[in-house]
Amino acid sequence: MNRAHAYSQRCARIAAWLLLMGAPCVGFSQTVSSKISTPAQPDYHPSMGHLMTMTVQPRHIKLGLAGKQENWIYAKYELSELRNAFGRIARAIPKYQSIDTAALTTAIMQAALNTLEKSIDANSAAQFTEAYTQFTEACNACHRNRNHAAVAIKVPDATMFPDQEFLPPKR
Repeated sequence: MNRAHAYSQRCARIAAWLLLMGAPCVGFSQTVSSKISTPAQPDYHPSMGHLMTMTVQPRHIKLGLAGKQENWIYAKYELSELRNAFGRIARAIPKYQSIDTAALTTAIMQAALNTLEKSIDANSAAQFTEAYTQFTEACNACHRNRNHAAVAIKVPDATMFPDQEFLPPKR
């Protein structure tokens, strides 16, 4: 028997032994660990910047890419997700710089979001392009309003999601 084969067999026997020895403990570690007291984890309170970067910016990008590809079903989905993201931010941070977050978002973004929705419902690339540009400017107006003019948003010119197709599905 050659050396490599003997080593391979020895490794297989060790692996089998380890598997058998661990089998009686299946489930045991879960019951023991649930009885061990662990300190409570601190609450996570992301900042406005974190929430914008995690929830709004990717939706803004994906919405723009979907509209560019005239994938109206996906654009409608991303628009809904974007609205939900603004709602979640308002619940997580009700006041930002002493301003009511929900009221600020509604005042600055609502008209642009509604115009976007109409362009998507019309399946109109031209209307979408104009509405998306207006929406992007509304984002920048909000940033300027909160003294964050350095955070300048633009219409995406490249996809940041190489693992996702933005073309509409083939029927």
